Amino acid sequence: MLNKKESLGSTEPLWVLLGALSVVFHIWLIFSGLIPSLVSRPLHMALALPWVFIYLAKTKSAQKCGGVFTVLGLAACFYIVFKHELLSDQYGSLEGQWQIWLAGFLIICVLEMARRAIGWPLPTIAALALLYGLFGSHLPGEFGHPGLPIESFLGTMTVAEGGLWGSLTGVSVNIVAIFVIMGAVLNAGEAGQGFMNLATSAAGRLKGGAAKVSVLSSALFGSISGSASANVASTGAITLPAMEKLNYPKRLAGAVEAVASSGGQIMPPLMGAGAFVMVELTGTPYTQIMGAAILPAVLYFLTVWIGINAYADRYDLQPLAKDQLPEKRTVIITASFFAVPFIILLGLMFIGGYTPQFAAAGAILSGFVLLFLDANLSIDIKRTTQRLKSVCLNAGEQIAVIASIILCAGLIISVLGQTGLGIKITSLILSVGGEQIWPALLLTALACLILGMEVPTTAAYVICISVAGPALQKLGLEPLIAHLFVFWFALLSTITPPVCGAVFIAAGMIGENWLKVALTAMALGVGLYIIPLGMIANPAIITIATDPLMALLVFVKLAVGLAFVSYGLIGKPKILIKAGLIVAGLFAVFI
Repeated sequence: MLNKKESLGSTEPLWVLLGALSVVFHIWLIFSGLIPSLVSRPLHMALALPWVFIYLAKTKSAQKCGGVFTVLGLAACFYIVFKHELLSDQYGSLEGQWQIWLAGFLIICVLEMARRAIGWPLPTIAALALLYGLFGSHLPGEFGHPGLPIESFLGTMTVAEGGLWGSLTGVSVNIVAIFVIMGAVLNAGEAGQGFMNLATSAAGRLKGGAAKVSVLSSALFGSISGSASANVASTGAITLPAMEKLNYPKRLAGAVEAVASSGGQIMPPLMGAGAFVMVELTGTPYTQIMGAAILPAVLYFLTVWIGINAYADRYDLQPLAKDQLPEKRTVIITASFFAVPFIILLGLMFIGGYTPQFAAAGAILSGFVLLFLDANLSIDIKRTTQRLKSVCLNAGEQIAVIASIILCAGLIISVLGQTGLGIKITSLILSVGGEQIWPALLLTALACLILGMEVPTTAAYVICISVAGPALQKLGLEPLIAHLFVFWFALLSTITPPVCGAVFIAAGMIGENWLKVALTAMALGVGLYIIPLGMIANPAIITIATDPLMALLVFVKLAVGLAFVSYGLIGKPKILIKAGLIVAGLFAVFI
């Protein structure tokens, strides 16, 4: 097995250069005007190939095999780029045996990229979808399809603006990559410590303070990382030892970190890559999605906070000692390392009216300047050089992994569209649900949970909304509510057994049985199960931008209901009182 240092070795300058090239390319796209999709999107894939196939390779043999995939993949991508005008005139139909072989290789290459980046489940689903597209005409009954000529089936996915080069990939190229670069720039400097200092200063003095620091820091860090696993690994490295030192039960410490870190994916502005995909799929401006998502996200963290209070009473959890609290001057200085870029980001979007990617470019520029400074406001060129290397390496890798997921998901969406399978599954959901909204919602939630156990949140969201979204909208749901519902439930698997990634990481870091941590996390993170359903019952919760008074009134109602449910599950009252609190809380949420 190769570790990162072994895989880098003397080639580190080459990877730094490649990462810098990826950063420059994606920022350049913002200011370059209209670049044809069959140029920018294949170049996006080309930049991802060496990272996935060589940099992330776990063995020497995997590196060698990956080198072959990289060379052939680069040749295929550059063929699309250089022939884009000719290919556009083919209207998604392959011409000649050579192009059929090219299309087949590109699809195999993307499947292998996804396998190496995130494992077998997503490419397996994509492969099954492709088999359905190729051979589904032989299936009897309504789930068969009339058959598709292989030239048009593969051509739509590989030489037209669909499938590999469709709108999903466009989101990855034009928006997600920019925010990944912004996150890499902020994380390379003092911003991460600024999150921790601000959270510690704000919550450390409170009862159960170490756990509340985890909640605040995860909410702040998650707003730029957008990844539950990354959130656990980064903030957990500080908060878990602090909770252990204060004699928190290990199952609680691990659960707090897993639940708080999972919330990072629903906290604007990033929300993983989900917010940007939502923009493309709904046609809703990014700023509106941020506005719609903010109150439900705050409700989630508020519910976690109340649950921690209940655990604090049960276990007599003490605040952090005074000598563990940062000085005010340190808090103010380090907090500015993320506050300044965020103010620029939000100011350019909400006041200046610029696009999210242009606003992010402004935030990246300010973050780049701040890389030269530390908490003492001193400048060290050697330290800055190391930070810039970190930016290039982290941005290059993360852009490549997300590209692998999005490209593979694009294949699935293309098959659903070309074969009509998406419409057939929509009809099935409607018929099984008896044309009723709540049965359809529960079926969709179950599908999201199962799929989320196997693939990353964003991919699970894209696949589920593609097949269930039309059914939910036919039953009367507004598109944005339907999308937020599916996105939240795609996140359930981070804390829900049997596959609960955030729990596994937190349990390993704290040294506790993962199932104990998962059960505690499910109680503490009960909002993740209830709030999406509460959004359906109370759609005004997402109208903070258009009807703020009603949104805030609904927010208070849901907050009270969730507080009752959380305290009923976790608190110390007698069983009848606990049951009464839970029933009253659910009544407040859904009535």
